[in-house]
Amino acid sequence: MEKITCDVCIIGAGSGGLSVAAGAAQMGANVVLIEGHKMGGDCLNYGCVPSKSLIASAARAYGMAHSDPFGIASVEPQIDYGATKDHVARAIEAIAPMDSQERFEGFGVRVIREWARFTGERTIATDSHEITARRIVIATGSRPLVPPMEGLDGVDYLTNETIFDLRERPDHLLIIGGGNVGMELAQAHRRLGSKVTVIGGSKALPKDDPEASAVVLDQLRQEGVEIVEGQHAKRVSKGPEGIRVETDDGSYTGSHLLVAVGRSVNLDRLDLGAGNVAHDKAVTVDDRLRSTTNKRVFAIGDAAGRMQFTHVAGYHAGVVVPQIMFGVPSKARQNHIPWCTYTDPELAQVGLTEAQAREKHGDKLRVVRFNYDENDRANATGQTTGFVKVSVVGGKPVGATIVGAEAGELISTWALAIANGLKMRAISNTVLPYPTLTEINKRAAGAYFSPILFENDKVKRVVRLVQRYLP
Repeated sequence: MEKITCDVCIIGAGSGGLSVAAGAAQMGANVVLIEGHKMGGDCLNYGCVPSKSLIASAARAYGMAHSDPFGIASVEPQIDYGATKDHVARAIEAIAPMDSQERFEGFGVRVIREWARFTGERTIATDSHEITARRIVIATGSRPLVPPMEGLDGVDYLTNETIFDLRERPDHLLIIGGGNVGMELAQAHRRLGSKVTVIGGSKALPKDDPEASAVVLDQLRQEGVEIVEGQHAKRVSKGPEGIRVETDDGSYTGSHLLVAVGRSVNLDRLDLGAGNVAHDKAVTVDDRLRSTTNKRVFAIGDAAGRMQFTHVAGYHAGVVVPQIMFGVPSKARQNHIPWCTYTDPELAQVGLTEAQAREKHGDKLRVVRFNYDENDRANATGQTTGFVKVSVVGGKPVGATIVGAEAGELISTWALAIANGLKMRAISNTVLPYPTLTEINKRAAGAYFSPILFENDKVKRVVRLVQRYLP
């Protein structure tokens, strides 16, 4: 067994682990990166990249079938489901070199393609290596959660790790789980010609603003997606007609089953007890993302037990690197983290929802909004469904919800404002090119000042007085 001593040992080559490895190595640290599966982690291979690629194919098909409003005859698209998966594979292949072993070895990182486990507070072992490190970063990510359910082990079910391998289009896709993954793949498959039924134990898209999520769910239902809310899947079986899912109040039969009920952090191989690393469903960390029981160990991304998004893992890397490189304390926040569900329309959020803001701030809260159908670019492109809604306290945004076209892009304005403590005036003062969807944000900011400028009798009296004496 080869023995290695290093400054930093990183377990997991997903978004967060790769960011720490690249940053630390390029600043001169001796870095070891361990990955027992695929470089790039879940996002590249099973998550963000393949799902958004499939969504893009589905959007093209939907556009062909709904082009009449633009003066172009709608046509029934001829969908080659296998070819859509070729598009997915090409997208992964195009991005993979950025996450490759060769690239990181070029940075000076020692990459070991084996599974890792703790053997002490600062020692890690693989099948053929023993690593002693000054600092250890756990960046193992997560995998699809498969809940205990009667009969599930007796059927060939899909998760996000296997659905992109399908070459034949599902005739009727059953989806257990009404979160963002379930809804994105539901709409994509419906647009690609599958019948789709989503079964959720609670309200669909439960983490989002209900007014905004209702816009998304209405659109999916109009497209033919059956959404069953408030019914827990009890048992699964397979018969001559296909896979059957039984719930509290009924049963649903389809050709394929996708389980999309959440994520489980990858900790089981690590033997965290041997490293004195406290954990529950994730590593127990403080605000600096350090293990509460072993200060040499940090956890980032899903392993830290916070918001489970690729961009959060990248953000966590930026919190950890200054600490392990320079000993400079840095704390992770969550109030400025945006997220987006890439349905059509998209649904994005940063900071507090309206309900959360009302509960926290009470009468200090003001909510302003602007609708897509009042935006010139939205009318020109026929994307008039949706709105932006901003929660404001003391002149500063504390949360924003956007549902509509390009919501994932538009939310960046409010993410920037909340991250940097900007006031609404900074948004309203910004000059934007015309016509753009981004003007929706500027108009929402302007709506915050409208009552002060246009509905204030004192302002009107002052204006009349000034006008009387102006030359």
